[in-house]
Amino acid sequence: MTRGSRRYLRPDAIHRIAKLELRARAVVEGVLAGLHKSPYKGQSVEFLQHREYVRGDDLRRVDWKVWGRQDRLYVKEFEEETNLRVSLVVDCSASMEYRRDAATLSKYDYAATIAASLAWLALSHGDAVGCTVFDDAVRAAVPPRTKRTQLQSVIDVLETPRPRRPTDYVPVLRGLAETLPKRGMVVIVSDLLGTGETEGWQGVFKGMRFLRNRGHDPVLLHVMDDDELDFPFDGPTRFDGMELPRQIACNPRALRAGYLEAVEEFLGHVRRSAAAAKCDYSLIRTSEPVETALVKFLSRRASMAV
Repeated sequence: MTRGSRRYLRPDAIHRIAKLELRARAVVEGVLAGLHKSPYKGQSVEFLQHREYVRGDDLRRVDWKVWGRQDRLYVKEFEEETNLRVSLVVDCSASMEYRRDAATLSKYDYAATIAASLAWLALSHGDAVGCTVFDDAVRAAVPPRTKRTQLQSVIDVLETPRPRRPTDYVPVLRGLAETLPKRGMVVIVSDLLGTGETEGWQGVFKGMRFLRNRGHDPVLLHVMDDDELDFPFDGPTRFDGMELPRQIACNPRALRAGYLEAVEEFLGHVRRSAAAAKCDYSLIRTSEPVETALVKFLSRRASMAV
């Protein structure tokens, strides 16, 4: 087991999710038999519809009971099931390095742990998994595969050294939409503190629309530190910009009410934008145990799956 495996694959998280499934909410494309609906009709366990027999149809698919009642030939069509292609897209920008203290996970380590756990789960069900790490450009990537060594390949991508520049969602997600060859699930894990050149944090939803238009099922896991959500600071403090080289010295007590109001407004915009983009959205605090966040996410996906 590599250092990355020990760092990002946590036994408590794996144990909690081992009996759960990562379900597709939309129709997906794959190459193996699996848990998820395919856009192609074939022969499997779930009946879809009857259609009238045409010359060349396999006689084994003729429903002879219908012929006996109506004296007309109909064939049975079934919903084919397929494996899922999961693309994990993890924000590695400068702001993702924030952590409350040395005893807690940084936002990036938390996001990478989520990604590695989902990769393990999907691969254990025969699904294909790929991973992309990005800031204002793709810094490392491995395409979706099902091979035995794929989990280590995903972890290697998560460990790749990164420039840690400001996030720029639009070019990265547009590029993924244009290059991912099959419809599948795209899970984006980010703090949404995008200050890149293309539309800031709103760019993530423009990028998701590119993915949705290509038939993908976009998911957004919004990872934030408690300090960002609760603003617990007291006494004179210097704040450093997390994605831009700026500083401000102030008394945080004088700013707290306005800051919290701005954060709530920001989260409201994010939730509404996610709904408009038809994106599955979850806000996750880094203080929440990773396994708890995963169980919540997977349980909700199971209830939403077609």
